Amino acid sequence: MTDESTLAGPADTRPRRPRGGGGKRRKPRRRSKALVITAWSAASVVVLGGTGLGVVYFKLNGNIKGVDINAALGTDRPEDIDNGSQDILVLGSDSRSGKNAKYGKDEGAARSDTAMIVHVYKGHKKASVVSIPRDTLISRPECETDDGRTDPGGQRQMFNTAYEVGGPACAVKTVEKMSGIRMDHYLEVDFTGFKKLIDTLGGVDITTKKAIRDKDSHLDLDAGRHTLDGEQALGLVRTRHGVGDGSDLGRIQLQQAFIKALLDQVKDVGVFGNPKKLYDLANDATSAVTTDSDLNDVKSLAGFANGLKGIGAGDMKMVTMPIQYDPADPNRVLPLEEADQQVWDALRADRPIPKSATEKSAGDKGDVGDVVAGH
Repeated sequence: MTDESTLAGPADTRPRRPRGGGGKRRKPRRRSKALVITAWSAASVVVLGGTGLGVVYFKLNGNIKGVDINAALGTDRPEDIDNGSQDILVLGSDSRSGKNAKYGKDEGAARSDTAMIVHVYKGHKKASVVSIPRDTLISRPECETDDGRTDPGGQRQMFNTAYEVGGPACAVKTVEKMSGIRMDHYLEVDFTGFKKLIDTLGGVDITTKKAIRDKDSHLDLDAGRHTLDGEQALGLVRTRHGVGDGSDLGRIQLQQAFIKALLDQVKDVGVFGNPKKLYDLANDATSAVTTDSDLNDVKSLAGFANGLKGIGAGDMKMVTMPIQYDPADPNRVLPLEEADQQVWDALRADRPIPKSATEKSAGDKGDVGDVVAGH
């Protein structure tokens, strides 16, 4: 891992994003869970290099779905600190409706099955990623529901119910209340979009140090080298029972390992000399992604992605939010408040996450993260 001791630096001025006004929030579409960070990686191919084909622009532009987080949350948000950094909530949901029904029973609502805060440091050369376990019991704030009612929130609520209750806006509000950090952007992708994106990339190369078998996620891999297609890749980032103790904490480690392999793969694809592949990837990425309204057009999304393309796997520090198992329920985890505050304070100040913050955490333990490696 690259040393992050050089991340800190003097503050500079970053243009403030226009704040949304009032008005009725559009009902956000339910997007099913996948490794949303792939949207960040693959969206860099949206830069079409001046082809001049207006029809391409409008086709891709029409693919992107946007959610007006600013209008939904108004002024009840943390201060927008302009120190050159960016904070992005990368989220997925576990909807089983429509094309996603093969992955389980549709229970009528989606929950955030993958959640990561991506902090991009000043200069956009390094990043820290904080995964939030879906089973974390938190104090969830009051949120507007999809049908216009108000959910009062409450204590000891599972983190992933925020999305179920109020979609992306409630998820962002919950994360901001937990961390005290304003999210600059929101990204989400779905099951089918994730699979198609991986297939268009030509698969992702990984090495498994142990066999992974999980009938629930349709995954059956021997130990050794593999080029995962979209279906297999989706199975890998979803598996809970194929490795470790079957908990969500182990799955988070697998997701983090896969992200690093994917980032390395995207850098080596060489699509810019292949116009058809470039377009196919751009079409897949824009079709799969849901963004905040500041990124819901090709030009904005491409500019955002282009500013992040220099960040590779070795430039990224990945941790799980400091937690402990709930003494009252071993299937739930609780935030380690003092350690969490160390994490949030570091990100807010645009500094590396101190090692002391995660030393006593139940997350990032064991060897699950070492099961998968890139080639």
